[in-house]
Amino acid sequence: MKKLGFGCMRLKMDGDRVDYAEFGAMIRSFLDAGFCYFDTAHPYIGEQSEIAVRECLTKVYPRDRYLLTDKLSQSYIREPEDVRPFFARQLECTGVDYFDYYLIHAVNRNNYDLFQHCRAFEQAQELKAEGKIRHVGFSFHDSPEFLEMVLKEHPETEVVQLQFNYLDYDDPSVASYGCYQVCEKYGKKVIVMEPVKGGSLADLPQAGREVLDALGGGSYASYAVRFAASFPNVIMVLSGMSNCQQMDDNISYMKDFVPFAPEEYEAVAKVRQIVRAIEQIPCTACKYCVEGCPRAIPIPEVFSVFNRSRRYAGLDAAGEYAGKVQGLGHAGDCVRCGKCEKVCPQHLPIRELLARCAEELER
Repeated sequence: MKKLGFGCMRLKMDGDRVDYAEFGAMIRSFLDAGFCYFDTAHPYIGEQSEIAVRECLTKVYPRDRYLLTDKLSQSYIREPEDVRPFFARQLECTGVDYFDYYLIHAVNRNNYDLFQHCRAFEQAQELKAEGKIRHVGFSFHDSPEFLEMVLKEHPETEVVQLQFNYLDYDDPSVASYGCYQVCEKYGKKVIVMEPVKGGSLADLPQAGREVLDALGGGSYASYAVRFAASFPNVIMVLSGMSNCQQMDDNISYMKDFVPFAPEEYEAVAKVRQIVRAIEQIPCTACKYCVEGCPRAIPIPEVFSVFNRSRRYAGLDAAGEYAGKVQGLGHAGDCVRCGKCEKVCPQHLPIRELLARCAEELER
């Protein structure tokens, strides 16, 4: 397999619905360039992602043209008997008879007991034995120590999906490289998510841009994706592409992938220090927090404006913020219910951060 995967979580929207025309064009370009790996999950894009995959991919192309990954998400199960009906619903939504990869979704110390109670790992193996899954693994958001415990308890795991990028590489709150090393220790292949950290590594401050510009080639996103793909135990790097331009850029440097050179590792290490010196909210814009917000606050967009106000001194942050929240809830409307924090993979104190954003952006 070529190492670039199509993450179907940030698809272009046409109003409230996925733009099928754009998505279909992106799929054609992706497959024609020799790529084949697609990643989805039931909650993505307000439960639209799996259906978009069915309408634009699985109905159009023969089954041997693509590999499809789906996930068992915690919010849809409470008891062991919930797992198989949910799995059957996913097969129906995506329009396939089996998944090439099936992952227990976003495993961490807060939901692991639920997955254990529901026999999630065991039932995935049973479905594999029945031919409905080809490879079983889990995606992960926690510490290397907790990852090691899970792999000891579930040695049958084939792959682990990790948040891995050059900004989080040695960040103690994410410990990308530490988790990668645990996977190496236990002989588990790695699928990378968030290589561009929700797009933030494609939108660098000026000093960071200058460091990468000095290398003489490639988009800022290309350095982030290629960094992750250069690690030998990584079999796939997911990119949450939203339009044909992003697709074309990714294909241009991943079709004939060239691993990082020493000077490139040195450059991204410099960029890492530049970005870390600026106060940022480490949001990856997964939008899990948005679905249950009683005030309809576009939380990732609010955080994005806050971050951009830190990176670019001349930015009209108040004006940009007003555009993002028009017709929606404002940061100051937060009722502190905490629903957002329960589903945040980054474990962010969202309520406190929204209060901070309200202070600065709603003056």
